[in-house]
Amino acid sequence: MSRILVTGGAGFIASDLALKLASDPANQVTVVDNLLTGDRRKLPVQLPANLRFIKCDVNRFEDISAVFYAYGFDYVFHYAAVVGVKRTTDNPVMVLRDIDGIRNILDLSKNTGVKRVLYSSSSEVYGEPVEIPQNERTTPLNSKLPYAIVKNIGEAFLRSYQKEFGLEYTVFRFFNTYGPKQSKDFVVSKFIRAALANEDITLYGDGMQTRTFCYIDDNTDACLAAFHGNQVLNDVVNIGSDAELPIKDLARMIIDITGSSSRIVHLPPLEEGDMTRRMPDITRMRALLGREPLPLREGLERIIALATVSN
Repeated sequence: MSRILVTGGAGFIASDLALKLASDPANQVTVVDNLLTGDRRKLPVQLPANLRFIKCDVNRFEDISAVFYAYGFDYVFHYAAVVGVKRTTDNPVMVLRDIDGIRNILDLSKNTGVKRVLYSSSSEVYGEPVEIPQNERTTPLNSKLPYAIVKNIGEAFLRSYQKEFGLEYTVFRFFNTYGPKQSKDFVVSKFIRAALANEDITLYGDGMQTRTFCYIDDNTDACLAAFHGNQVLNDVVNIGSDAELPIKDLARMIIDITGSSSRIVHLPPLEEGDMTRRMPDITRMRALLGREPLPLREGLERIIALATVSN
């Protein structure tokens, strides 16, 4: 039996990951979340017998240490973080407090026999692109935003604890991930909600900033392949899609799929945090998946079909 901790486990990506881990009866999965940006409803009301939820703030040592010493973990997926461009730029001090959580997780992991910490970093660490596609080994990490700095510090902590204490790690650099349970203030879910209501879809600036969009199952399947196969050990992998798309074209695609009468309306550009391009090199992720990522249009059609049924 493997005892696994998932922090931030009431969040969009981590909740799906935790449920997939718990689908193996040989795993005992503990989910912790302070519910600041997570939502308990992302997990079933009736949890599987081998999955427990604990409201807990990993940034408070007295909170998270009690969980570690009560249950003892073999593996930790550290996904807890303040997320969202506007939230992180509006609350930089709150973002910086996540450094405490990283230190707490690593200190407790090294002291309680955890075999490996798997960490959700972010494409934001790359900053404005100096190389496309953005490659784990060659692209400089140059963002100055607090969120990206904290993720970069997290990566540095992992490398340092491995070197000094032998604590093994894996870093997942997440690019835009989307899916049915995504929070309403992220771009795909926001556009879909507006389109289904025939409301204006608002874009910052000219809408020509590009992103790539990774379906939730591709994200979690690749991460679990790295975990189960003992791959990306003490190393980094981009988790995303390499199909680059302007945000304006994303809005047009969603309007087309939904048959919406929504108009595209332009707002002033964001002062910070809205990078001009994002496109990862996903050679290593493809090897983990053993297949091509789901095309964006197909993923959007899945979400829209579910949203239409639920309405």
